[in-house]
Amino acid sequence: MNTRNPDFITVDLRGLKAALVSSAQARRESVSVLVRRAVARELGQSESVPQLVFDTGCLGASHVPRVKLSIRLTTPEAKRLAVGAHIAQMSRDAYLAGLITGVPALTTGASRTAEIVELIKSNAKLSSLNRNIHTLSRLLAQSKVQKAVAYRDMLDTLDGDVRRHLAQAAALMADLRPRGSPTETSHRSNR
Repeated sequence: MNTRNPDFITVDLRGLKAALVSSAQARRESVSVLVRRAVARELGQSESVPQLVFDTGCLGASHVPRVKLSIRLTTPEAKRLAVGAHIAQMSRDAYLAGLITGVPALTTGASRTAEIVELIKSNAKLSSLNRNIHTLSRLLAQSKVQKAVAYRDMLDTLDGDVRRHLAQAAALMADLRPRGSPTETSHRSNR
């Protein structure tokens, strides 16, 4: 619901409409934006950031009001937005918000899906290490040392395997977080 009462005026452009519309299209902005900027310049006022109209009936999971935004894109740009969102398995608005906030998984061209697949593989490997440690523990408790020796190689590489998995998981999580987010900043300041 729009709670603002915008100021409207009607202006006789006296033959300037076609040039005005053409100029606005060339700048990829609305006629209203172009006219407001020209009027502000003529009045010696600085341009203000457009006021956003909040829809208080549409609160997201984080209880932050959401704003409906209308943007103008060329047909190829709109297709790239739709394809990018589809590949990232995200809605177009979530994908665009991720691009705006600089989510590395979206802005670096890395495949988010491929990173998740790699993390799933690493989780499976870590899960098998857990089973092997359980088996080793049981064999040692039963004093079956000869059978336990077969797990020695696994123990020798266990530390590296776990560290690699944690590094991979941390990197993926960092790639999914917007750049400069409070969590990322606090982690950096704690180092």
